[in-house]
Amino acid sequence: MTHTLLRVLATAAAVVACARSDAAPRDSASKSAAPVTPAAAKVMRDSITDLADRGRIMGDPSATLWVIMASDFQCPFCKTWHDTDFQKIVDKYAKTGKVRLAFINMPLGMHQHAIKAAEAAMCTAVQNKFWPMHDALFADQEHWQSMPDPSSTFEGLARGTGVNLAAWKRCVSEHQTLPLIQADRERISAAGVNSTPTFFVGDQKLAGADANLAVAIDAALAKATRSKKSGD
Repeated sequence: MTHTLLRVLATAAAVVACARSDAAPRDSASKSAAPVTPAAAKVMRDSITDLADRGRIMGDPSATLWVIMASDFQCPFCKTWHDTDFQKIVDKYAKTGKVRLAFINMPLGMHQHAIKAAEAAMCTAVQNKFWPMHDALFADQEHWQSMPDPSSTFEGLARGTGVNLAAWKRCVSEHQTLPLIQADRERISAAGVNSTPTFFVGDQKLAGADANLAVAIDAALAKATRSKKSGD
C-alpha cells in the first residue's frame, strides 16, 4: 500500500474531531468517491513500510469487500466503538473471510500521545503483531493518555504482544513507520474524513462510534451477490 490499502480510499477536509456520531451531514455516508492518487502523499516503498502496511490488514486476501477503520488510539469514542463492536465485526466478517478489515491511522492534534501510540502500534505491525497491540492500546487508554510520557507503558504493551523488543524499540526510536502514519492521515483527510472513528464499507462512508457497520456490510455483501448473479 503505499500502497495496497491506501489505494482503496476515496473522496476529498481537515482532521478535526473525535466523535460519537457524524460531525458532517449524513449524505456523505452514501456517496461514492473518486480515488485518491498515489501522489497525494508520497511514501518510499521499503520493507518496513510494506510489512507495517500488511500487518494492519485482517481477513481473507481474496475477499473483495474492504472495511476500513480510520481511528485514533487516544480518541475516547474510538475506544467506545472498539470495546462494543470491534470483536463482533472481526468474528462475523473478517474471520469468516467475508471482508478484509484494515486500520488507518488518523492521529488528531488534540491528543498529545496519538502519534506516539500510532508509532507504537505500527512498529508492532512490522512484526505482524498489530492487532494484539491495537487491542492493548485501547484497553489501557485511560491509563496512558494522561501520562507525561507513555513510552515505558507502550514498551510494556509491545512486550506483551511477543514482538522482538529490540527491533520494536529501534523502529520506534528511529520513527521508521512515521511516514506511513503521515500518509494515512493525509489520505484519509483528503477522503473527506473529519472525525474519528470513521469507517469505509466499500465506497460507503460512515462516521461515529454509533455507526452500524454490520448493516452496511450486510447490504454491501448482498449487493455484491446480486451483481454476481446478474452477471452469470
